[in-house]
Amino acid sequence: PRQPAKTLWYDRPRYVYLEFCVEDSTDVKVVIEDQRLVFSCKNADGVEFYNEINLYARVNSKDSREKRSDRSITCFMRKWKEKVAWPRITKENIKPAWLSVDFDNWRDWEGDEEVERVMVEQYAEV
Repeated sequence: PRQPAKTLWYDRPRYVYLEFCVEDSTDVKVVIEDQRLVFSCKNADGVEFYNEINLYARVNSKDSREKRSDRSITCFMRKWKEKVAWPRITKENIKPAWLSVDFDNWRDWEGDEEVERVMVEQYAEV
């Protein structure tokens, strides 16, 4: 049986970030559409994870990427409307049990664009 991966998210002026917390993931598949993200993978024990998120607002699926590490898979999606805050990541105003805000990365936007640009460039190099 599939189960949802624990997921953290945070919002930035130009991108919205999702981190699927699965260690030693294999068979990672990420499908980013304009208003939907589908994630699936397996972990070292062969457990299957599956998350489907109807996104709060439209993203530019062409300018969205993911990066896998031993601990998690991070996706970042370019907002269609930049500099518009997302109050939540899901279209529906409900919070699934597996989803939480990444407070370590959540902060005020002031002066944040430069930080974000550097971050995205680092991701792009991977």
